[in-house]
Amino acid sequence: MKLLQMADAVRFPSMTTSQLRDTFLLTDLFQPGEINLTYVDLDRTIIGSAIPGQNPLLLGADDALRAVYFTERRELGVFNIGAPGVIVVNGQRFALGNLDAIYIGRGNELVSFESIDPDNPAEFYLLSYPAHRTYRTELIQSTREPRVSLGGPATANQRNIIKLIHKARIPSCQLVMGFTQLAPGNVWNTIPPHTHMRRSEVYLYFNLSAEDRVLHLMGPPDETRHILIANKQVVVSPGWSIHAGVGTTNYAFCWGMGGENQDYDDMDRLAISDLL
Repeated sequence: MKLLQMADAVRFPSMTTSQLRDTFLLTDLFQPGEINLTYVDLDRTIIGSAIPGQNPLLLGADDALRAVYFTERRELGVFNIGAPGVIVVNGQRFALGNLDAIYIGRGNELVSFESIDPDNPAEFYLLSYPAHRTYRTELIQSTREPRVSLGGPATANQRNIIKLIHKARIPSCQLVMGFTQLAPGNVWNTIPPHTHMRRSEVYLYFNLSAEDRVLHLMGPPDETRHILIANKQVVVSPGWSIHAGVGTTNYAFCWGMGGENQDYDDMDRLAISDLL
């Protein structure tokens, strides 16, 4: 398991481009036939991926967790950005199509991942936080979840927000998770910008071509920087940082949060004119 150590808002303004990327960005998470995990020393986040091929992939407990099994003291959200697959939780099989998700509660000893077609595999994105109690494991089919439409073509940020794991739908200890899809011709996300000191956030950008990029804006409102992000790359956003971006085309991103407050609307909103 890789360890990602965060910088604070004091060090942030002096960081070079390579230091920013090394600290806040995961560039090679998705690898065929593997489970990859990164432990972030911010809200004890674990970010991961699983791309099963011919054989199922079993989620183990890395030595860094000092646990018998992965969810011994953790909850886990899994979001499928690939072809259809199956997640097996303590012998119970859950079929996930593209853009479906599952919440796996604390205390599930056996978790494994399968692809329906190994030549066209599922691509599971994993996000995990510590859990103080057990909630039920539940499948979330995104096509059955309501969509919230925001923005418009005039400001190039027309988008749909689909909440997957949130307190009004799926009870959890910390984890809040969903995704945003930008309409064709729209490129801006998370406008107007905001921060939320009561929780950190993780973005997985996807549905980009190999040539396209998202210019992700981050940092304190008066010390913003940017990171150029390619398809299937993940950026970590501390509570003191804004998180917004603009792409060379429309795209999608999975957002996930962990921390003190599970209220989706708990944001310290900013005007664009507040940013420097």
